[in-house]
Amino acid sequence: MPVNDKRKIAVVGVGAVGSATAYAVMMSGLVSELVLVDSNRERAEGEAMDLAHGASFIKPIRIYAGEYEDCRDADIIIFCAGVNQKPGETRLDLVQRNFAILKDTLPRLMPMEGDGVLLMVTNPVDILTYAALRLTNLPPNRVIGSGTVLDSSRFRYLLSQFCQVEPRNIHAYVVGEHGDTEVPLWSLANIAGIPVQEFCCWRGVPCLNPDEITRRVRDAAYEVIARKGATCYAIGLAVKRICESILRDENSILTVSGLVDGEYGITGVCLSLPSIVNRTGRVRVLAVPLAPQEEEALHHSARTLKSIIARLDLP
Repeated sequence: MPVNDKRKIAVVGVGAVGSATAYAVMMSGLVSELVLVDSNRERAEGEAMDLAHGASFIKPIRIYAGEYEDCRDADIIIFCAGVNQKPGETRLDLVQRNFAILKDTLPRLMPMEGDGVLLMVTNPVDILTYAALRLTNLPPNRVIGSGTVLDSSRFRYLLSQFCQVEPRNIHAYVVGEHGDTEVPLWSLANIAGIPVQEFCCWRGVPCLNPDEITRRVRDAAYEVIARKGATCYAIGLAVKRICESILRDENSILTVSGLVDGEYGITGVCLSLPSIVNRTGRVRVLAVPLAPQEEEALHHSARTLKSIIARLDLP
């Protein structure tokens, strides 16, 4: 589907994640207008200038630093504002600091014009997605989080290394929290329709150790943060992929975070499940068949998130 020349994305918060996201969006050619907003105006101006100086190498796009009001007519507002996870911190450790930033910032972005989508990226993303939904009263399909789209990519990457198959040919999802209680769906992971363990035997490569790969997927961000202080490039690409599905009306299946309304008996929380994503946002959750231990782990993930949500001052 051709890209509309008048499409616009706003990135709120241009630290490591926001700037990497802006770069990925700029390179994608998805939009003709990209506005960057940050509490540090000079930082936003510097990032906009740096990106705009590459104009002769990419498709035409207007890139500028703006105010919160400039975001309201965007097709997608990408919310990256907040403090970063530090070495030794979990994503849930960030909740009160970033919730305060969210409460201060969201009123300046509302009301959104048209049918724009609010895409939450700031951690803890599942909790802040739920908070944004409650604070804005937008329809649930229009408030989504980046969720476990990145975690699913990490899962596929590690499987590709063991199975010696290109990552795009691997179908594997991580669901639940984007964090320590996330759940890789080993029961559904396959290559060309063949379960990954069977594929390894057929391919003649060593069998996988699911516990080890699960640990490496779960701890991937900690490993990167310990070495370079922040994760940014892969999440930027993950967010760009979500934006593609929205703006191109692709009906792609992505593990974005959003309100769960009865799937697997879970309610009152946002977390990631395979979902159809198109121009109107997260339009349908796919309640895929889970192994009993996976479903129990998903319930544990939901309970963990709900226990944190209960501590927030939400309307």
